[in-house]
Amino acid sequence: MMEQIKIYLERVIGLTGLTDDYVPVVRYAILVVLAFVLAWLAGFLCRRLLVPVLLKITNKTEAKWDDVIFSRKVLNSASRIIPAIVIWALLPLVFFEYPKVADVVGRLTAIYFTVMMVRTIIVFIDSFKQIEPEGRSSRRQYLYSICGVLKILMIFVAAIVIIAIIVNKDPSTLFAGLGAMSAILMLVFQDTIKGLVAGIRLASNDMLHIGDWITVPSAGANGKVEEITLTTVKVRNFDNTIITVSPHALVDGSFQNWNGMLENEGRKQVRQVYFDFRSLTVDNDGMANITKFRQHMEEWLAKHPKVVAEKPILVRQAEASQSGCCVEFMFWLKAQNAIDYEHDTSDIMEYIFAKAADYDLRIFQQFPEQ
Repeated sequence: MMEQIKIYLERVIGLTGLTDDYVPVVRYAILVVLAFVLAWLAGFLCRRLLVPVLLKITNKTEAKWDDVIFSRKVLNSASRIIPAIVIWALLPLVFFEYPKVADVVGRLTAIYFTVMMVRTIIVFIDSFKQIEPEGRSSRRQYLYSICGVLKILMIFVAAIVIIAIIVNKDPSTLFAGLGAMSAILMLVFQDTIKGLVAGIRLASNDMLHIGDWITVPSAGANGKVEEITLTTVKVRNFDNTIITVSPHALVDGSFQNWNGMLENEGRKQVRQVYFDFRSLTVDNDGMANITKFRQHMEEWLAKHPKVVAEKPILVRQAEASQSGCCVEFMFWLKAQNAIDYEHDTSDIMEYIFAKAADYDLRIFQQFPEQ
């Protein structure tokens, strides 16, 4: 068949008046251009005709997983593999007279095929993330970690295959030789391995989720978690600065997760106030003025509109010190965000400071030495 195409093209070229010396060159150029045009056309038709048909089929099914896995992005990426297949099939027909050129083009085609195949697999892996709905579930954290590992593995395999194509070696030979390089690979991917293990520990122990408010003093992080990957945990501070912390740093070190407080009603506040011992007195009923003050403050806090009445409210006598008689106030504020919480706390404490004077109590304060 190829011989017939060759003869036909030579006749057509001969009609143009070219000499016999130029006919093979022109014929060869036409075959090369024709091969690449056919490859491009195959990919174009696949994207414009086949992909829409497949999308319509998946949209008609009741299952949602096929809409995600076989999405337009995945199918468009897969259609980019078609030109490589066409070129590969036409290689013997186009370059039958030039085996060295066929070998070079074949290797380039194989590299393109490998890259596009891995790219499609990576897009396919990423599509799995969309199956799990947005949220804070541990299953979603596991899914992200596994997808990250699979992508790294596919890129690593693709790199080995491409190297094998370039040096014209069997990929299995290179994979067999990786045993001696295991120590180097462990060193190169140590952050990824540590991140994977730490990510699994964070997810399995329900320690951290996207959207949690965390505080990491060692890293200067104080805000909400925006992204969790194999190697980093991205935290947006309340001043909109971004802090990245490694997962194994959170596991090996310490951090504070405020999610428990946010999920429950109220935010606990404990404050201490010291009173001068010399201002404590006893009335005719044998009750100390500081006792009356404590009772009043408990009743006042229980009725306060910004205090959770259902939570424990306690005004107690704490351990005294050289700073005076200590009274501890424990209550739960309804405000969850930092600004309202601080304002409400300030309002309550300022009332406590001012109300002490009505019971002839003096708040201890140390004056600087003259």
